[in-house]
Amino acid sequence: MPSSEPSPTFRILAIGECMAELAPAEAPGEYRLGFAGDTFNTAWYIARLWPETSVSYFTAIGTDAISQQMRDVFSASGIDHGHVRVVPDRTVGLYLISLANGERSFSYWRGQSAARQLAADPDALAKAIGDAELVYFSGITLAILDPASRKTLLTALGTARAMGKVIAFDPNLRPRLWSDQTEMTDAVMQGAAVSDIALPSFEDEASWFGDADPVATADRYRSAGVTTVVVKNGAEPVHYRQGAARGFVPVPALPSVVDTTAAGDSFNAAILAGIGGNTPLPESIARACRLAGQVVQGRGALVPVDPARIDP
Repeated sequence: MPSSEPSPTFRILAIGECMAELAPAEAPGEYRLGFAGDTFNTAWYIARLWPETSVSYFTAIGTDAISQQMRDVFSASGIDHGHVRVVPDRTVGLYLISLANGERSFSYWRGQSAARQLAADPDALAKAIGDAELVYFSGITLAILDPASRKTLLTALGTARAMGKVIAFDPNLRPRLWSDQTEMTDAVMQGAAVSDIALPSFEDEASWFGDADPVATADRYRSAGVTTVVVKNGAEPVHYRQGAARGFVPVPALPSVVDTTAAGDSFNAAILAGIGGNTPLPESIARACRLAGQVVQGRGALVPVDPARIDP
């Protein structure tokens, strides 16, 4: 089990959408059903590798059989689902993964997703946040909400940050979820403005914000009010900025890449768990790289990993 485990009293809440996932199986044309979603994936890896951390998930589900299956997965994964909202006449979203040379693309069916209403009850949202010490959300969390619900969530997170809770944010830029680029980039920077920690990916940031390099990405998020920025950059070194300090952590070379699904989500899990354990940021980044390196050698979002290889 990885060292520097967070205290049992450290409580993490992830907010977002968990979906039914159809991932390619070994045989061509065959798929297997699972459950995944960016913030849920991060919660799953935290629960699996740092089980003494209390991890909760806040979303909304329907009343149908597949919604109950999802809740069962939460329980089996060690993720608390006591705050999950139930929305009648809704269900869970579905996506299908297509692979080409280890890179993935997605097809989505989420029009009736109950998670789109996760912020419709401000009191339920406030209660879930109130029970946590660190709250994690993403650009996808923002994208699935209508403008009023997005404002409700951002206001609740800003209030939580002012009360001393740690807010962590992965911009996770997904243009197809937004009406246009401006709406996406504006919302992402609004998310950054209520966050202590940002976990962007340079390729996306360069594409949509025009950043020249990871240093520019880190500096832009710092200018928005983020205290700590960790910029993922594929196989290139990870750049970080923490207060006045900055540096780079190399990414170990990999023998193969099978599926990059959840590479960033698992990386984020090690960073967030490190916060609970007061682990130095460069050490957490190195651990995060080793964890993501295992994940991309498996198929699908939730991959069995060897804890001994995370802290060798």
